[in-house]
Amino acid sequence: MKILITGGCGFLGSNLSQEILLKTDHKLFVLDSLYREGSSLNLQWLREMGKFDFFHSDIRVANDVEKVISEIKPDIIFHLCGQVALTTSIHNPRLDFEVNALGTFNLLEAVRKHSPDAIVIYSSSNKVYGDMDEIKYSETNTRYVADDYLNGFSEELPLNFSSPYGCSKGCADQYMLDYNRIYGIRTVVFRHSSMFGGRQFSTYDQGWIGWFCQKAFETKMRQLRTNFTISGNGKQVRDVLYVDDLIDLYFKAFKFIDKTQGQVFNIGGGVNNSLSLIELFNILESELKVELAFTELPPRESDQKVFIANIAKAERLMGWAPQVDKYTGINKMLKWTAQK
Repeated sequence: MKILITGGCGFLGSNLSQEILLKTDHKLFVLDSLYREGSSLNLQWLREMGKFDFFHSDIRVANDVEKVISEIKPDIIFHLCGQVALTTSIHNPRLDFEVNALGTFNLLEAVRKHSPDAIVIYSSSNKVYGDMDEIKYSETNTRYVADDYLNGFSEELPLNFSSPYGCSKGCADQYMLDYNRIYGIRTVVFRHSSMFGGRQFSTYDQGWIGWFCQKAFETKMRQLRTNFTISGNGKQVRDVLYVDDLIDLYFKAFKFIDKTQGQVFNIGGGVNNSLSLIELFNILESELKVELAFTELPPRESDQKVFIANIAKAERLMGWAPQVDKYTGINKMLKWTAQK
């Protein structure tokens, strides 16, 4: 099969690309603008793995996207490219809209016209549910708890686009579902919680597991002159999913396409793999034998106190469940951080 990955030089894209190059006979095509930090390094890394076709193109340019789709007519598209930081969306909402909403529309239109039998699997976000301030929370010494949702949040949670990022991802999310309803395009939507793993070049506003692993290493090596900062009190909770389980998920999505097409799935590590910042710091201090010192900043605008995905639907329809627990994943992330 011919597999196209948009954003194929990003964190998830590069890991999926590696899997295809090393473990399958599928033909790989990668589209990426190389805008994000680390993407050029990931492209170089992938080129050492094997042969694939690379398109240095911008998802915002409809003609570029249409040319790629009409030329290769892919069987499967992993649509991963996007503006991925909520803070960036607030500072530059036009860029956020053009990449996430318009870019996705460009892709779907090209598929509709030139490759209507393609399977399109989209990486959406838990931010389509908004701030979730209407949820009742309690507070422990280390985390917030959504007491009425102890098994996590299912896909029945109402949509509430309450940030530029939520709006752009939510718009793309809904276009994906509607192109299945109206045009019969076989689309699948994954609303992701936190993901992490190797090839993730984390920044202060995206990829928090990797970012704080880096801060912990800098603390251990005495490279930090001042405390690092966190937004809020550190009790915010996410369920974390290691990249190996993400790869398994995306391959299962097209394997079971008769069940998954036109469906949306909340995806994360689930309740057992949930972490607050404070709980992550406790793990890092134990693993690296350091004492982490941080300074609290005001909470980020539109941040959720808790998001834990209820992953029962993915397990029911695809037989998918995380295999890498949070402790194993964090240790793997620490090893990659030390080597990069």
